[in-house]
Amino acid sequence: MRMDMMMKKATYSKRYFEILEKRRNLPVWLQKQEFLQTFKKNQTVILVGETGSGKTTQIPQFVLEAVLDENPNPNPSGRKWLVGCTQPRRVAATSVSRRVAEEMDVQIGEEVGYTVRFEDCTSSRTVLKYLTDGMLLREAMADPLLSRYKAIVLDEAHERTLATDLLVGLLKQVLMNRPDIKLVVMSATLETNKFREYFLGAPLIKVPGRLHPVEILYTLEPEMDYLEAAINTVIQIHMCEPPGDVLLFLTGEEEIEEASSRIAGKLGDQVRVVPLYSTLPPALQQKIFDPTPDHVRKIVVSTNIAETSLTIDGIVYVVDPGFSKQKIYNPSTRAESLLVSPISQPSADQRAGRAGRTRPGKCFRLYTQRSFNDLEEKTVPEMLRSNLANTVLTLTKLGVNLVRFDFMDPPAPQTLSRALEDLYHLGALDDECNLTKTGEMMSEFPLDPQMAKMLIVSPQFNCSNEILSVSAMLSVPNCFIRPRGEAQKAADEAKSRFAHIDGDHLTLLNVFHAFLLNNQDPNWCYANFINYRAMKSAVSVREQLVRIMSRFKMKLCSTGFNSPDYYVNIRKALLAGYFMQVAHLDRTGHYLTVKDNNQVVHLHPSNCLDHKPEWVVYNEYVFTSRNFIRTVTHIRGEWLVDVAPSYYNLASFPNSETKRVLQKYYKKRVCEKKGAV
Repeated sequence: MRMDMMMKKATYSKRYFEILEKRRNLPVWLQKQEFLQTFKKNQTVILVGETGSGKTTQIPQFVLEAVLDENPNPNPSGRKWLVGCTQPRRVAATSVSRRVAEEMDVQIGEEVGYTVRFEDCTSSRTVLKYLTDGMLLREAMADPLLSRYKAIVLDEAHERTLATDLLVGLLKQVLMNRPDIKLVVMSATLETNKFREYFLGAPLIKVPGRLHPVEILYTLEPEMDYLEAAINTVIQIHMCEPPGDVLLFLTGEEEIEEASSRIAGKLGDQVRVVPLYSTLPPALQQKIFDPTPDHVRKIVVSTNIAETSLTIDGIVYVVDPGFSKQKIYNPSTRAESLLVSPISQPSADQRAGRAGRTRPGKCFRLYTQRSFNDLEEKTVPEMLRSNLANTVLTLTKLGVNLVRFDFMDPPAPQTLSRALEDLYHLGALDDECNLTKTGEMMSEFPLDPQMAKMLIVSPQFNCSNEILSVSAMLSVPNCFIRPRGEAQKAADEAKSRFAHIDGDHLTLLNVFHAFLLNNQDPNWCYANFINYRAMKSAVSVREQLVRIMSRFKMKLCSTGFNSPDYYVNIRKALLAGYFMQVAHLDRTGHYLTVKDNNQVVHLHPSNCLDHKPEWVVYNEYVFTSRNFIRTVTHIRGEWLVDVAPSYYNLASFPNSETKRVLQKYYKKRVCEKKGAV
């Protein structure tokens, strides 16, 4: 027994030394001493290293080494100092942390761990933590000076996500108030002058060269159909190129599933096609790292989620059509458009770099050299194209003065004012733009402000248990599986068995209840075309939301299924959070959004309603081929004047059909009150 354990340890140590030998060959390792000297002398360091140089895995370990040398004792609270490394995406945070744990010869969750939304894989022994930028923001809300951290590594700063830009501003303030904390900002393609100027002339370290060269190939003429061209290119690579895995970039789930199906249909058992997109359950996302049998080529079909930080062993060929989906928010209509747009030059370089991580590779760009030169030279920051309600709530919770906050790229005044207006109507801010008690509670939930408000008020409608379940279901990937081909009809029939007459939110509640009644059985999910992983995630999310509600001593209650008010109360609670997202059926048969310029919208084809109710509340307003409202539930117009009387003040409406209808409800309420007197 003892001999077996010793042999197992010896095997593990051999693996450690094998990895160490590979680490020493990384370009970033050659500049380790230069980095450590610069890091020790300066509070902020900016590092630019090409894709494949090893910065994401190695720099945090170098930082940890320096921190432990300078601070061998725990911090004054008795807890270990932490080094944090942020990533824009959860799949990068989880996969990179596992790789680093392997390199350090430790178990994931012990000395090296990760924290992502609704998942914490750390312990009291953790000294190096990978986490999404959003999770570090949440930690800052409880601890504005990030007192547990001795150093922060802000990775992939070029992506300019909303959370990253907020962190940049907050960390600049933390650095001024804590001379003992250090910051490393790094990326493969960074606007170095802009970042250096922002951080008051911080030193710059450049790591030249990637581990392996990448040959870039362009088309001679523009492609008419990039999806068709991409599929054909992958097939040609398989037929004509030497062994090596392929990474194909596409814009979204629908394209990825279609391409995966067609490639697998053409090449059969010769390849293993693996999709990757953000709404895919984490367990399925991890399949991109699974090894393939000999003589089988792996083909990963991904969104731009695979652009940064992910090292997928074996990738030799990258196919880049040059497009991605970008979310653009219109504050005047509250609509979020998901538009297919050309990528930027830095994104194209990041994609090409995926081919040179483990050996020399090729990048097939399905556009011309001239088209590449015409691409934007930098990525438009998410701060300039997003709904900022959650951002404003976070900053207000942190005690930040929005007027004086040092944004790297200030958002448009209209977007900021709309966010303040929305939070005021939700009761999160008072007339002085200070956080209210409701706003304090809303900021503690890792949810959008509307959903957080819905949860907080749900006990007033005696349905907090049901609203918890609905919120959990809205926080995970789509639970309904709709495969292509012959099974599609069976999937639609299965979904119809859960459909509720009043709409999608209650349909999701039915699915959640059925899942629990069937003891969370994966076979039941399979038989009913339900995503088992999504359901398990929903159960976990609900448990975490319950803990937050319990902390605030919110009542967990239900009306009682047999009560005639059971579904009525749930729908009223939904409206209490989403009262700004209501649409009314016009005389012409079209839906118009209430307020917001009365936009014409259409029910999304995925909705469960078998009729057109006069009033609906919706979860999302998106623009794809046309204006859609998605996840909709039937409500009654008179509830508007009860749930949100100040928002639905008739004086604030233009002369419109909606105003005429609301006047009827107000008159009805006045008559009811007179009758009661």
